[in-house]
Amino acid sequence: MNGKDLRVEMLREAYAEGWFPMTVDEEANEVEWFQPYERCLFPIEGIRVSRSLRKTLSSHRFKITFDRAFEDVMWACRRPDDNWITEDFVRVYGEAHQQGWGHSCEVWLGDELVGGTYGIALGGAFFAESMFHRVTDASKVALFHMIETCRARGFVLFDAQIMNPHLESLGAYTINNQAYMRMMKDALSMRNDWSA
Repeated sequence: MNGKDLRVEMLREAYAEGWFPMTVDEEANEVEWFQPYERCLFPIEGIRVSRSLRKTLSSHRFKITFDRAFEDVMWACRRPDDNWITEDFVRVYGEAHQQGWGHSCEVWLGDELVGGTYGIALGGAFFAESMFHRVTDASKVALFHMIETCRARGFVLFDAQIMNPHLESLGAYTINNQAYMRMMKDALSMRNDWSA
């Protein structure tokens, strides 16, 4: 489908069924929907905190905010090339944010946005989409605080979609899609003030 046809209602319905969109051809603005056989999750208890990250967290050098710069975080998550985050993605996820179920965690160094992560919330499930950093550890700090906040708000599932070595190093694990959908069913029956 073309990215211009993306609608916020599609996100809610698709995520609830275990699907998520990605741009597969940025130039053509072509979007496809994915449901991986294996799903990457983080324990809701939190990420694996290395000694160096623990030192960063305890230094309090960063200021942490939530939902203060949602679209800025999305734009900052774009890669130099081969992007799935397009103007239409920012539009649609931005609508979810305006409706109260799209959320971001921002990491600031002084007045500069140096890291962050964003995603959407349905029931007791949070679907993390991407993260970025401009200084060392800033994305890990954002992810740490996002999971901590989700757990405190009653979330039981923190979805990171597709495993990669970086996520694995932070304590992410995979489950098969059948087990994931069982967890999703339970999570979607829950409610909290951050979710649709």
